[in-house]
Amino acid sequence: MTSRLRLIFSLSLILLCLQIASAQSAPVPGQQPVTAMPSVIKVPPEAEASPNFNAEAATNAYLAQMPAEARAKSDAYFEGGYWLLLWDFLYVVAVSLILLQLGWSAKMRTFAERVTRFKPVHTFVYWAQYLVVTTILYFPITVYEGFTREWKYGLATQTFGGWMGDEFKGLLVGLVLGGILVVPLFGLARKAPRTWWIWGAAVMTVFTAFVALIAPVFIFPIFNKVTKLNDPKVTAPILSLARANGIPAHDVYQIDASKQTTRMSANVSGFGSTMRITMNDNLLKRGSPEEIQSIMGHEMGHYVLNHVYKGIVFLGIMFFLGFALLASSLYYSLARWGERWQIHGLGDLAILPLVVLWGSIFLFLLTPVQNSFIRVQEHEADMFGLNASAQPDGFAQGAIHLGEYRKMSPGPVEEWIFFDHPSGRNRIHDAMVWKGEHLKQ
Repeated sequence: MTSRLRLIFSLSLILLCLQIASAQSAPVPGQQPVTAMPSVIKVPPEAEASPNFNAEAATNAYLAQMPAEARAKSDAYFEGGYWLLLWDFLYVVAVSLILLQLGWSAKMRTFAERVTRFKPVHTFVYWAQYLVVTTILYFPITVYEGFTREWKYGLATQTFGGWMGDEFKGLLVGLVLGGILVVPLFGLARKAPRTWWIWGAAVMTVFTAFVALIAPVFIFPIFNKVTKLNDPKVTAPILSLARANGIPAHDVYQIDASKQTTRMSANVSGFGSTMRITMNDNLLKRGSPEEIQSIMGHEMGHYVLNHVYKGIVFLGIMFFLGFALLASSLYYSLARWGERWQIHGLGDLAILPLVVLWGSIFLFLLTPVQNSFIRVQEHEADMFGLNASAQPDGFAQGAIHLGEYRKMSPGPVEEWIFFDHPSGRNRIHDAMVWKGEHLKQ
């Protein structure tokens, strides 16, 4: 395919997606999405403290406050995500094969080598080309998942122009961070052809820790305005909770997520001096004081229980096993198709789509394992948050609000495969069990 045809193909994809986005979801600036979820979740009579308190009845009473329309919408949204896992995987496979079979990757490699003799620059130039080309090819499914579908289910607040602005920022962040990653990885593949996969796993682990370290201070503010929250009614209980659990925080920060979404969220992230307690403004506007305290207690649980460090160790193990499998898969693939794809060895930049292809296969197959690891940590944080905040009803209220985009009552196998958090029903039930046991004391 000539350069002109590639350009026409790419522009056609963009124009097609713009038409789809405009036809299916054309928000008016300032328009707010309509959801069927009640803003205020009350404590139902069955969940009130009484001698006859029953955790199961209290759980069902909380779930009954979720309107049938909202329940059906959240179930449809979450279940649609199951299919998106498959379509995303197949899309990545298709794009990778296009780059390999049509020789695009080899041509990008050749162009990069013409720029300079300095190999790290070769790698970065190739990475820039790869990122732009794949961003264009992924654009149809990206605009559907990130924009059209979010508006369809009442979760977005952003115009298409604003969304595209964030996508462009993400492209630039990916260019810088991706360059920081791929340059040493390809350097290792060239200089240590036998042991590159061991060193590669180490580089990936260090890189993950690095991003987690800098994200709160240097990455989050690129997409959203982060400001110090100065309302003592909100911050005093949160900082008291932090001090009681040995968290060295002196401020609470707010992020203006409402310009993009209706979702409520919070986090305690970073290491050392970059550690921050942050809540988004949706939680601040829509959550009750009890709900806010319970959610912040959950997020503090991740920090106190060292989930970030444990997660990095888990990822390190996954990277080690993944790179070992990747090495054998690449050797096999190059022996069979390397000449056709014009790839001359492991250190050849043109191999990147093949790396992405095999990596996607491994990640797709390991989805239940990754989700189970995260879900266990989330459950631990849930229990920590309940014990720290002593706000079981606030926790149940938060689970209902999160039910705007998470299926509340999945089957056990469904939850094991697709859920990276405990289901809403299980979280409410845990909170009500906690409440019932403390009523006995």
